[in-house]
Amino acid sequence: MAMPQAVHSGADLESAIETCYKGHNSVISDSFGSLSSKLRECLTFIKAHIHDESINQLMEKLVDSRIELHPVLGTARGRAKDLLFLDISLASAIKTTMERGLKDLNFSHPPEIMFFISLLLESLCLSVVNNEDLIYCTKDWYRVSESYRTNDAQWALQAKAILDRLQLVLAERSQTYQKKFQPSVKYLGCLLGVEKYVIDNFTEELVRAQSEAVLSILINRFEPVLRKVANLGCWQVISPVEVCGFITSVNELITLQNKVYRRPTIIIASRITGEEEIPVGVVAVLTPDMPDVLSHVSIRARNNKVCFATCFDQNILRNLRLKEGKAVSIRLKSTNLIISDISSSNLSLSSSALPSIPRGITFKRKIFRGKYAVSVEDFTPDMVGAKSCNIKFLRERVPSWIKIPTSVAIPFGAFETVLSENINKDIANKISRLYKFINGGDLSKLQEIQEAVLQMSAPLSLIYELKNKMRSSGMPWPGDEGWNLAWRSIKKVWASKWNERAFISCRKANLNHDNLCMAVLIQETICGDYAFVIHTKNPLSGDNSEIYTEIVKGLGETLVGAYPGRAMSFVTKKNNLKSPIVTCYPSKLIGLYGKPSIIFRSDSNGEDLEKYAGAGLYDSVIMNDPEKVVLDYSRDPMVGDKSFQTSVFSKIAETGKIIESLYGYPQDIEGVLKDGLIYVVQARPQM
Repeated sequence: MAMPQAVHSGADLESAIETCYKGHNSVISDSFGSLSSKLRECLTFIKAHIHDESINQLMEKLVDSRIELHPVLGTARGRAKDLLFLDISLASAIKTTMERGLKDLNFSHPPEIMFFISLLLESLCLSVVNNEDLIYCTKDWYRVSESYRTNDAQWALQAKAILDRLQLVLAERSQTYQKKFQPSVKYLGCLLGVEKYVIDNFTEELVRAQSEAVLSILINRFEPVLRKVANLGCWQVISPVEVCGFITSVNELITLQNKVYRRPTIIIASRITGEEEIPVGVVAVLTPDMPDVLSHVSIRARNNKVCFATCFDQNILRNLRLKEGKAVSIRLKSTNLIISDISSSNLSLSSSALPSIPRGITFKRKIFRGKYAVSVEDFTPDMVGAKSCNIKFLRERVPSWIKIPTSVAIPFGAFETVLSENINKDIANKISRLYKFINGGDLSKLQEIQEAVLQMSAPLSLIYELKNKMRSSGMPWPGDEGWNLAWRSIKKVWASKWNERAFISCRKANLNHDNLCMAVLIQETICGDYAFVIHTKNPLSGDNSEIYTEIVKGLGETLVGAYPGRAMSFVTKKNNLKSPIVTCYPSKLIGLYGKPSIIFRSDSNGEDLEKYAGAGLYDSVIMNDPEKVVLDYSRDPMVGDKSFQTSVFSKIAETGKIIESLYGYPQDIEGVLKDGLIYVVQARPQM
């Protein structure tokens, strides 16, 4: 009992400070190291005021002490242990002092809360290693704190984005603690005969003892204030559909994608990876996770007429989880959801047992036309998919300031022809055997087929034709060493025909998987500053007069692939392109950056069919793996420079408007911004 009392009363810290006082009438000894006069002043203040009711100045002195002490920790000799103990005691005092002062905080007064969040961030940066993400969050927090304006919605959106990112960082660190400590805790606890509930909760309690816990409390209490100022409700409705169903709670949606629900089901999923196919019978997916509005999983939800929404209020989600197995209705009201209890007898048990995609969608198997490689001029629907055909269409029609990357393609039927070669005879036989198991319902064999495809050898004629076609089109040939990477990338695209997500989606849509053929669109990667996705009809409101865009730093895979965090988004009226309105600021943790390379894009005959987009079902592969970079938004002109932001966003919106006018109907467009130039790498009908 004495130890907890010492910690919470401040005696632990006072003891650590006393250890640092040696003689000379309570002056810190010079032999103790080169401790600054500011540190001495701070420690003296802390001793005198550790029990004060008002914590503002005390918190500031505690953090300043850690900042002053930090450079000495690495150079101290002889007394390093005492200095380290002092630093630990200061960190502990910061947490307990902040917890003590929570009851007196005015969360409706943002400057006060911003001040304490800044202090906790500074302390946290000093407590953890590999803290690049925390440092960038702290820098960005300084930026928004300095630009604070009362009741300013755009400021609130920026502040909320930083706190969203911080919550992701804290969650990742909590998971890291679990992975590092819990196995050892379990091993030692079992040897020592510790009770199971203690073992199970040990790491969780360890996390709660850190300053991250009190920072998370501050964020959770401040976020509703920011949402109100930003005119945001408790929900981000990604796919606005009114439904009724029975509630089921799960941890990860991806674990259910092969399940078939026989009654209309509303899933509450803690985690969305972006790789999922929404299960048959699911009418709604509600989550605290924050997938991008234009990520592939979001597009598939809208295509399948499934309600899909992020909930920012943990109390609402908690209450919904308590309704497990009960029937509710979901109705739309402005930008929010209204969820009400209903009688289960009001629900038809068969209303969602069938796939939401109409039966009768068909596509024909393509045949090999005798060429292993074709240039963009020769792209036709018999040779390549809609992705490649749209590239040809755009190259011939867009204005010169919209750039279209150089492209060639490996056409339909090339995979089947290569597989039939004698050098791949054994692999072909293996795939044929495995496919029989899949047709019998054993989807575990899909992974084995993908692995078999990766073992295929390339005939010399394919290498020769592809090399000549790429060179004649002005594209770089990867060379003998690079060819192995290129060939593996091509096979990965082919193999993605058998990924579980795509197979299940075809089955839901009653599409004959045997008829699926995969061409490969080959393009130079544009190593841009930003990547964007445009929907020329606002997918959230259904307003045809608005263009909705999401944009990320680096490569676009962090957007369409639902990497943690939100993309920056904006809406532009088609009759007022010069006035884009930002609706969300970025909270992505990382960006993907690569050197000049080649991307191999999936281009099947089973995508962009009427009422069936198939967005993101099959893989596109960059030959050289991109580098993951922790993002710094504090100096990003897209976030902080209003004139730069308006200029770029207007140009992107104009690109969308032009391309929509060429087709005559709404478009889903992917592009890149590099050195001020717009590149469009893909366009398809918006579903």
